[in-house]
Amino acid sequence: MSVYQTHRLGADCTAVLWKIEESEDELRALLTLTMPEQLELVEITHPAQRVEWLACRAAVRALVQAHWTYSGLYKDEYGKPHLIGLAAHVSISHTSGWAAAVLHHTKTVGIDIEPFREQFIRVVPRVLSDAEISHANGNLHRLAVYWCAKEALYKLYGKRQLTFREHLHIDPFADGSGLLTGHVRLPDDVRALTIHYFETGPGMLAVAF
Repeated sequence: MSVYQTHRLGADCTAVLWKIEESEDELRALLTLTMPEQLELVEITHPAQRVEWLACRAAVRALVQAHWTYSGLYKDEYGKPHLIGLAAHVSISHTSGWAAAVLHHTKTVGIDIEPFREQFIRVVPRVLSDAEISHANGNLHRLAVYWCAKEALYKLYGKRQLTFREHLHIDPFADGSGLLTGHVRLPDDVRALTIHYFETGPGMLAVAF
């Protein structure tokens, strides 16, 4: 009932992967939820999704309490999570049986975890650019890297007026390199970002900052 894996990505950034083996009651016992968090949880009716929601917050709490007191999360107008009372940046992700969280002391950050799925092949035309499709060449592993990395970029950006194909780009990479360069390209916001990725847990984990 704890963190499954920790990834230290420099002095200011740490990500954790949490294998969900707890019940909802066990996870609730680890957390003191704010009233808005309690209301948000009430709106989640699927039992597995409730457990994943709680596990994400348990993972964030584990990261924060290494440095500060954890007071909970709040979401901004776009649904991006922020720490209550702290200037550090966080991001969360979950999939069946797993939760992940990342904390960066100074930079906006995004995290995503994904299982390997045949769905990646079906969604290629709307997710990848022509150059990225050519590089992926139908390889499921490369498609998973692209998908997970772009999800992490999307969560880092934290707003909704962008698409994976047009506005988020990943430079070509060597298989197994573990490090990518990603780009957000919008008329009023152009930036290059570092993305770490790992084959672990349910499949793929990516962290962008």
